[in-house]
Amino acid sequence: MSDSNYRIGIDVGGTFTDIVAVSDEGTVVFSKAPSTPADPSIGVMDAIGRLSHELETDSVGLLSRTERIVHGTTVATNALLERKGAKTGLLTTIGHRDVLEMREGLKEDRYNMRLAAPETLVPRYLRLGVKERIRPDGSVHIPLDNRSLDAAIEKLREAKVTSIAVCYLHAYKDAKHERETRSRIESKLPGVSVSLSSEVFPEIKEYERVSTTVVNAYVRPVVEKYLRKLGDRLSDTGYIGPVLIILSHGGVAPIDEAVRLAAGTVLSGPAGGVAGSRYGSSLIGAENLVPFDMGGTSTDISMIVNGEPALSSTRGIAGQRVALQSLDIVSIASGGGSIARVDNGGILRVGPESAGAVPGPACYGKGGKEVAVTDASVVLGFLDPNNFLGGRESLDKEAADAAVDKLANKLSVSTAEAAEGVHRVINTQMAEGIRLVSVRRGVDPRKFALLSFGGAAGIHITEIARQLEVGRVVVPRTAAVLSAWGMLATDLRYEVSRTHIGDAGSLEANSVCQIFREMEQEGKARLASAFDGQISIKSSADMRYGEQIYEIDVSLDGINFDRKDLMQEISNRFHARHNELFTYSLPDQEAVLVNGRLAVIGELPRLPEEPKKISDTKVGQSKQRNIFLSGWQDVTVYDLESLSPGATVSGPAIIESATTTIVLRKGDDAVITSNLWLDISVERQ
Repeated sequence: MSDSNYRIGIDVGGTFTDIVAVSDEGTVVFSKAPSTPADPSIGVMDAIGRLSHELETDSVGLLSRTERIVHGTTVATNALLERKGAKTGLLTTIGHRDVLEMREGLKEDRYNMRLAAPETLVPRYLRLGVKERIRPDGSVHIPLDNRSLDAAIEKLREAKVTSIAVCYLHAYKDAKHERETRSRIESKLPGVSVSLSSEVFPEIKEYERVSTTVVNAYVRPVVEKYLRKLGDRLSDTGYIGPVLIILSHGGVAPIDEAVRLAAGTVLSGPAGGVAGSRYGSSLIGAENLVPFDMGGTSTDISMIVNGEPALSSTRGIAGQRVALQSLDIVSIASGGGSIARVDNGGILRVGPESAGAVPGPACYGKGGKEVAVTDASVVLGFLDPNNFLGGRESLDKEAADAAVDKLANKLSVSTAEAAEGVHRVINTQMAEGIRLVSVRRGVDPRKFALLSFGGAAGIHITEIARQLEVGRVVVPRTAAVLSAWGMLATDLRYEVSRTHIGDAGSLEANSVCQIFREMEQEGKARLASAFDGQISIKSSADMRYGEQIYEIDVSLDGINFDRKDLMQEISNRFHARHNELFTYSLPDQEAVLVNGRLAVIGELPRLPEEPKKISDTKVGQSKQRNIFLSGWQDVTVYDLESLSPGATVSGPAIIESATTTIVLRKGDDAVITSNLWLDISVERQ
């Protein structure tokens, strides 16, 4: 091991835990370890052990030279998906306890009369009304009734809840009743977790505020238990630096903030991939990208437009609304572990069920019997069974052959044809997912490049691009661990928001200016507890026309809040943004400002540029392998690490490294960039 210091990124996925270390000189080293769903911290420590072995040291030696750890976790996501969160109670204004169940009066399939109502995280007997009332202007209509509150707290005590969400009507305008409630809960139910809507999501729209606060309360004890345990394990192994958690909006925060705003971790892992994609777009000079992250369980799709990812406040997960700002990521149930089957009509289906990490695909040799996409890749010869994870593990080809053979018999085709059929189905599903994501945003995917990452993506990506008529695919050297790497390329970020409704023409510029000043002070105060470096501010507003029922995000970056015509300038920006999104605007109509938003960003040191590789040998090491591409054929297999910048590899061929495999088909030409990324030109159909 060198004398360098390191920054480490860790991403816990459904199948593998990815880990990346970047040295002061820019050298990147990465590894993988199987995830341990029962206790993800075990998989994290295993990954650290494997990475330290790569660096010829042990975990203590590596962590003693680590300046910062950034971590993406799926704990909150899994708690929601598996319904394994805390037993949660809800205290709300009397008469409003059913908001959580009534939602917005809408359902996902509005014409399906038999569609069951979504199950709430808090059953009705644990949703209790409290006598109090705050008016929309923040004045008190009914003071908080302590007798009513004490009776509700006693019922929750008897029910043995471990977490409580407090969401009073119009608490976003004045939070004093919620703060008084927390004090009373803490005195009567010590140790019970409390989430206030005025701190989690202080914005108008009652259902969104209730749902987001309930989600926060439901996952917070689980998130806190895991992060504290991980912190203790790291500390016991000699680590003394900060542990930062990447949140759904793509920024990072200390453990205490991630625990406080636990609902902000529900897209923690995928957010790292988007952060890495944003950073990668600047490295390759491509501002318009479709990040495509195919892992073992699912595939995450997003978009980078003009170098920036999109944010959304309308995300839902596991049937629950989380209205916090988050990166706009769409997940589809297609991954390397997706299970293939033949339905009653004789049609081949792939997913949404997944083999996961345990037992995993049949080729993992852990007892899996059903055909997964990875088994098909082994049968087709795309994966080398003896070189899985750099040779640290091997794949059971006989088990994969046996599993796929059973599927082939049901389809009355050869084993190789059945495996190819599995790939065709999964590729079509993923291509359709990209179409839906891009078209929904009004963009043509053919004008974008695909950024391929995730352990399984390289095998499928050029065929997906061909289906989409996309001519360019980029595969990073760190493709298998890009989410973990990307976490190291982001900054500390604290989001603050305020509801301040009114027609832009009638609002006082001074009051709007004061609101943004207060938000800036609050954000800076939060940031100061964990950061003393360079700070930048991003501001925006949620705005709409008077008759609309939805708002759009309008950037206010660079605006001078002290200008006399502030509200006119904000209105002009809204009209321009509306025209940009929907191709029309209505300047004669009044613009309505609903929410002010502000992000306070602590700028962390940039990732050092990785040393460029120089070699006299362009092509490097290669060998031959027999693979199935509409028939068996011998192709050249290249070692990615031995290729030099400027080298060109034409398909059909395979390029592989310790953690990823890229399949080039006929008409594909890959150029090796200076930082060992693959820039692939795909022949369109």
